[in-house]
Amino acid sequence: MSAASLRRAARESVSGLPRAFWWLWTSTLVNRLGAFVATFMTLYLTLDRGYSASFAGLVVALHGLGGVISSLVAGVMTDRLGRRPTLLAAQASTAFSVALLGFMEHPAAIAAVALLVGMTSNASRPAVAAMMADIVRPEDRVRAFALNYWAINLGFAVSATAAGLIAEYSYLAGFLGEAALTLACAVLVYVKLPESRPERGGVGGSDASGASGASGAASGKSGPEPEIGLGTVLRDGRFMGVVGLSFLISLIFTQGSVGLPVAMGSAGFSPGDYGLVIAVNGFLIVALQIPVTRLIEHRDPQKLLVVSALLAGYGFALTAFAGPVWAYALTVCVWTLAEIVNSPTQMGLVVRLSPVHGRGRYQGVYTMSWAVAALVAPLMAGFMIDRWGADWLWATTGVLGTVAAVGYWLLMRGLSEGVGETAPAAAGGGEPKAAPAEPLPAGPAPAEPLPTSGPVGAS
Repeated sequence: MSAASLRRAARESVSGLPRAFWWLWTSTLVNRLGAFVATFMTLYLTLDRGYSASFAGLVVALHGLGGVISSLVAGVMTDRLGRRPTLLAAQASTAFSVALLGFMEHPAAIAAVALLVGMTSNASRPAVAAMMADIVRPEDRVRAFALNYWAINLGFAVSATAAGLIAEYSYLAGFLGEAALTLACAVLVYVKLPESRPERGGVGGSDASGASGASGAASGKSGPEPEIGLGTVLRDGRFMGVVGLSFLISLIFTQGSVGLPVAMGSAGFSPGDYGLVIAVNGFLIVALQIPVTRLIEHRDPQKLLVVSALLAGYGFALTAFAGPVWAYALTVCVWTLAEIVNSPTQMGLVVRLSPVHGRGRYQGVYTMSWAVAALVAPLMAGFMIDRWGADWLWATTGVLGTVAAVGYWLLMRGLSEGVGETAPAAAGGGEPKAAPAEPLPAGPAPAEPLPTSGPVGAS
């Protein structure tokens, strides 16, 4: 490909997105550049503070539990208070709690503040995903979510390297550095991002630009949009099916940071070997996320999710046959490709299934699936490796991938019929642009994920 073709492809990948999106993208990148606690919590507790591995595991589990709790609370706040105040409160409180953690001495205090950090750091995710769905036109969401996911992994790749150097000097400096960058994100959100929460209309509900609610458009019924609570989300069978499948997929992907290092350590590999192998994941996402998205954004989402689930499950299953380091790296290539396809595609599906005025709650429940998986995956990996050996863990990932693929195939049959909405006006000016009723977008769109509680390097 010529240099001119590359420049044209890059312009097409970033063109047409509203200014508010790029401020949100910038806040994501800055926030991930400061990701120190989640990356070095275990090493900080065991090497710097001298605590046992079991205590470190307890603290990490409490951090994950905080994310589970805040997913639901933040989802409700996003819908009731708005995206902007929720983001501001989440990021400002994260900055405070991360800085506080660096000064804690007593084990009980460390555990309690770690729970608080997990709650505050996870609270911004439903608001980010909902705001992105608000401000980006439906036909552009594939690229928007993919670009945001790219920023997450770029920030993670840079922060992991820098944080390692900082940790050699001072762990406290790392905590304070993350707090400073997170506070900068809070200020950025407050100054640059307008509120995007849709305003309720009298008929079917409408967003700020006059966009019809997804549920109203799908049903074709008029009348006031019913009040949406957590019970509404939990009774939405198809959406909860997506949440369940997301849980299975996240159980698989989380093994890259949980089961893989334990298995490689048991096989005699050094931490440096694992670092080299897992670095392939971040490098491939940064290098391939945007071009792969361009290839798949108009493809059938059902097929993309089925194929990505199989690639994820069997990519990890191939680890059972890996011998040298390069073989482990090849397996990472397989499941990283699955991550690149699955995460944005699945987020696009979540947005399309979420009523306009319930996006916060829907995103909160979806985010919870990753947070719960972050709790279960370490327990699953430790039990299976200790009891039966790592090969059983990798075989299980193959089974989970197959179950998820069948689930996506069944869940999405006929889903594209009658789903459409009106595109919101681009932030920063311009008239609302009406979009015709359209099938479910055939492409990805991640949030924010995804995530810590998400694929390796996801937020």
